[in-house]
Amino acid sequence: MLPATFKLCAGISYKHMRNMTGLRKNALAAIHHEMNRLAGPGPSNWISQVRRNSLLSSRIQEEEEYNEEEMSYVKQGENALQKAISILSEQDGWTVETVAANGDKVLSKVLPDIGKVFKLEVVLEQRPDNLYEELVEKMEQMGEWNPNVKQVKILQKIGQDTMVTHEVSAETPGNVVGPRDFVSVRCAKRRGSTCFLAGMSTQHPKMPEQKGVV
Repeated sequence: MLPATFKLCAGISYKHMRNMTGLRKNALAAIHHEMNRLAGPGPSNWISQVRRNSLLSSRIQEEEEYNEEEMSYVKQGENALQKAISILSEQDGWTVETVAANGDKVLSKVLPDIGKVFKLEVVLEQRPDNLYEELVEKMEQMGEWNPNVKQVKILQKIGQDTMVTHEVSAETPGNVVGPRDFVSVRCAKRRGSTCFLAGMSTQHPKMPEQKGVV
């Protein structure tokens, strides 16, 4: 069983996009370019398995099936994915914050217009199928194994790649830090053993501000 390499990149702030007109084809082309550069050559490069023209045709067909609100969430998710891949693909400038005895590593970097971001790099003795199932397909069960998460609920799913979620964080002992909630749009992409899950904050009519949480 091959170990799965898991990289997580998180920003200290959580912004959301509102108006991104004309992003559809540009975002798709940028995502294609960044993933192709990140994955590198070889049979594991999932980009080489899909012709760019057919991918664009499929994307245009999907756009015709979505209404304006759905397309807005799709574009937000793709923008988050593009930005995350861009951050992870830059290898220079990272500062090591800590290295655990088992090799787990936390790095940080200050980025213009974003602030300080943190990157976690670990090697897990799990098949990529299992990781994708837990993080994407079983997202609403995350609170069962993550003590920092109280609840995750999928508010809306758009196609195979995009979903809007509501997450509630768990209270800390003594309620030093009260519960917080987040409404996020997430974009999940997978081809072969390469998986990406990116997200950013958004707003959704099904989840207004909740009393008792920040």
